[in-house]
Amino acid sequence: MKECNKSMHGFSKINHVKTKKDMTVNELITQMSKSGVMGGGKIAESVDILEEMITNKDCKLFMGLAGAMVPGGMKQIIIDMLNAGQIDVFVTTGANLTHDLIEALGYNHYKGHANVDDKELNKKKINRIYDTFMHNDVYTGLEAFCKKTFDTFPKKELNITEFLWLLGDNVDCENSILKVCAKKRIPIFCPALSDSGIGLQVWSYILENKLKILAFEDMKEIIDIAWTAKKIGVFYIGGGVPKNYIQQSIQFSPHSAEYGVQITTDRPDAGGSSGAQLNEGISWGKLASKAKYSNITCDATIALPLISAALKERLE
Repeated sequence: MKECNKSMHGFSKINHVKTKKDMTVNELITQMSKSGVMGGGKIAESVDILEEMITNKDCKLFMGLAGAMVPGGMKQIIIDMLNAGQIDVFVTTGANLTHDLIEALGYNHYKGHANVDDKELNKKKINRIYDTFMHNDVYTGLEAFCKKTFDTFPKKELNITEFLWLLGDNVDCENSILKVCAKKRIPIFCPALSDSGIGLQVWSYILENKLKILAFEDMKEIIDIAWTAKKIGVFYIGGGVPKNYIQQSIQFSPHSAEYGVQITTDRPDAGGSSGAQLNEGISWGKLASKAKYSNITCDATIALPLISAALKERLE
């Protein structure tokens, strides 16, 4: 039987993914690129875009990190990117920073089960994050650390970035997002800091002590970075406040983002920022009309390790 080689003019043929023993992650991503369609094609496309974004010395990379990424085992990937100088501006949730700090204090997250009696977990003082478990006693250590650390802070007004740098300076563990951002003075923003365990500790402390955090001062800082950047690239893991905080900062700068990668499981048709595809931002002036971008609909704990491993092969 003769092989059918009929082609469609103007279209690229889909080459089927070939796997082999001992292939590297980047080799797998290259195979996914040859297929070039659906989720695999989007992940492969995102690696190309991020590689160009990171290697372009004129480009400032803004990362927005939402979702349970530290309890989900993604902390080291973020730390590696921060240490490698690949992230110029880091925006995340108070929850991720709280879980990062909890681990920096010597506590751990544990593998559990989603199909479990939550009433029994409550009796045992175990908190559940889908199938990740954490003992509630961690908050005793968190409270003691925060009170002791806050006592050493200068008695002056601080914006959130300054506050987080001071917090990171006092963390002994080097393998911490807070510690790395503080040590390298990477601009770190957490606009919804009050919505977290750390935020609760700040609120509790300021009831009896002088500690003033200026929640709106950081907006000037992030807009200044976007305003002065020659080129802008965005990398969103999840959506929520971190994504929108970056998006609105870019909207008020002279340059729209020229690169963009987004990993989300949210749907766009509900109208929320978390599910909005990057190209929607073109209508707002947040993404350039000729930008290189990729929208990945996938669990970040699947897509991010693949992207990270492939980038390490290419960049290192």
